[in-house]
Amino acid sequence: MIEVRPGGRRRIDRVLAPGYVADLDALDLAEVRARRDDAAQEETDLSYLRRLLHGRIDIVLAEQKRRHDGEGASVVEQLATILSDKAVAATGSGRHQVLEPSRAEAHRRHVEALVSDADLSDVSALPDDRLDLALRTYRAEEASVSQRRREVQQVVDLLNEQIGNRYRAGSASVDDLLAAERQKRGQG
Repeated sequence: MIEVRPGGRRRIDRVLAPGYVADLDALDLAEVRARRDDAAQEETDLSYLRRLLHGRIDIVLAEQKRRHDGEGASVVEQLATILSDKAVAATGSGRHQVLEPSRAEAHRRHVEALVSDADLSDVSALPDDRLDLALRTYRAEEASVSQRRREVQQVVDLLNEQIGNRYRAGSASVDDLLAAERQKRGQG
């Protein structure tokens, strides 16, 4: 389960802290943008973790279906189809992600540790009860990650709304943004 620790130092702790979006009017535009970018990175990481979990769930479900139907093709032989079928039909509150996950390896280790003795490289060797446990575990973790992701998306939306309001009210200028970007590129 993805826990948020009040006063914690992790990005998710900061982004979901109540004060993160409090008194946004008092912050300068650069700080609002920095917070939005931080929250967007957390959303990207949670989305990546969620996709990893969906892949594991799909693999377990495919093995359960194979056993139920008595089909001969192993999950390994079907892996490309299993993982690509869901990618095309995915729905939900997904957004276009322009960022790369910042903690991909840590997320992979986290997912692997959830069901440490359920080796999904050979799901056919797992007894039914271990397969059922793996599925329940992955689904519970996916629900937790999805909930946190929705919370982070709300933060991103609030920060984007604040930025948009400033442009509409005239307190922020596209010219200033472009000048700052040109200056940043000149220093980099």
